[in-house]
Amino acid sequence: MPNISIIVPIYQAEDFVERCVQSVVNQTFQDWELLLIDDGSRDNSGAICKDLAEKDSRIRYFHKKNGGVSTARNYGLREATGDTIAFLDADDLYHPAYLETLWNLRAQEGMDSAGCAHFNWYGGDNRQSEALLPAGTYEAAAIREAIVLPLLGERLRQPVFNGFIWRFLFDATILRNENITFEGAYLEDELFLLEYFSYAKGLAVSEAPLYDYYYNPNSATHKYMPKFLKVYARFMERKGAMAEKFDLEAACPTWRDNTNWAGLLIAIGNEYAAGNPASVKERQQKVKTLCQRPDMAHAIANLAPEGLSQNKQLVVRLVRGKHYFMLTLMYRLKNRI
Repeated sequence: MPNISIIVPIYQAEDFVERCVQSVVNQTFQDWELLLIDDGSRDNSGAICKDLAEKDSRIRYFHKKNGGVSTARNYGLREATGDTIAFLDADDLYHPAYLETLWNLRAQEGMDSAGCAHFNWYGGDNRQSEALLPAGTYEAAAIREAIVLPLLGERLRQPVFNGFIWRFLFDATILRNENITFEGAYLEDELFLLEYFSYAKGLAVSEAPLYDYYYNPNSATHKYMPKFLKVYARFMERKGAMAEKFDLEAACPTWRDNTNWAGLLIAIGNEYAAGNPASVKERQQKVKTLCQRPDMAHAIANLAPEGLSQNKQLVVRLVRGKHYFMLTLMYRLKNRI
């Protein structure tokens, strides 16, 4: 049984999957298994992964029918045999000391989980480090304050605590015993972390940036999502169930309005995305109707978001003032639609 199981969902990744895998092979910590979950790729990803698996017995390749990143990660969770679980996206990289640092940090501090900072890469040599939390150890009460409650109800003020699962080394026993899995194709990471860290008893954190996250404008996060509102409704349903299950409502009574504002800003940006086939007039009407929904209207009326980026703060002002024509004009100029 390996110390660490690394799960990598693969889809149309022929241009970078070999580089990704090599970053695991190059680790200073070598007691791992690497699970490559091919989610129905139509390019040469499968052949590349098979070849890599034949060269190293620690690499295991699986092919499945396309079902989205959550189903691929869940497949990996079912097949993983390690004491701990780590995640890696196919277009990203581990730094050589990633596994060793997190494994040793977790063991030395007697924690069930460990995490680190990362680099955001925006193209060329343009990169920026992003901290997870200040270095140190966090027990259950501190985890609740530093991770669980921000994930539940502080989704607006910058810097937002991002749901990046690949910053952590997870305890496999907690994941298996509590049946923690992924669902959906958007915001799935946030709920996974929210649930996991509601059970975790200890987290050790390094401020060293040990993961390279490459901004991909073609990812699902940046494309027009025709089913976003359906996905978002399910997200809120699951989030509400977790808030009740883990008794979080009293500690964060405004979480629904805060989350709905964050969801509304995403939904508005989605409606004005370049890939939306609707006319500009139809998009404006859709946004107006969306803002009039009871859940969104309540958030708009009762919460004035603060600490946003300049662009998002402008969107908030236009929405609260019901200036839908000006909002549409702004997005037409921004997205050239």
